[in-house]
Amino acid sequence: MEYSLHENGQVMEVAISGRLTFADHGSFREVVSRLSSCSGGEMVLDLSRVEFIDSAGLGMLLLAREGAENDRVKLTLRGAQGQVKRMLDVARFDSLFILED
Repeated sequence: MEYSLHENGQVMEVAISGRLTFADHGSFREVVSRLSSCSGGEMVLDLSRVEFIDSAGLGMLLLAREGAENDRVKLTLRGAQGQVKRMLDVARFDSLFILED
């Protein structure tokens, strides 16, 4: 997993690319730690370049959700496609997150 951060006005965008698996837990923790520094109160995780996610990756997204709730940050998942979109659908993440195409 690779990621880049970009502040766009009041929104912090995190573009994630590659695979999101258990091996990426440490790197993803860095992303979650950025939630508390999100000055605009909104963070978007851009998943459009994530090509694969496993159950551990889904769990990491849930950790991000929990961190966002604790820090009162609005968290949106954007651009999931292919296998990643199917996994989010099967896990019913639409009931837990704001999902954007």
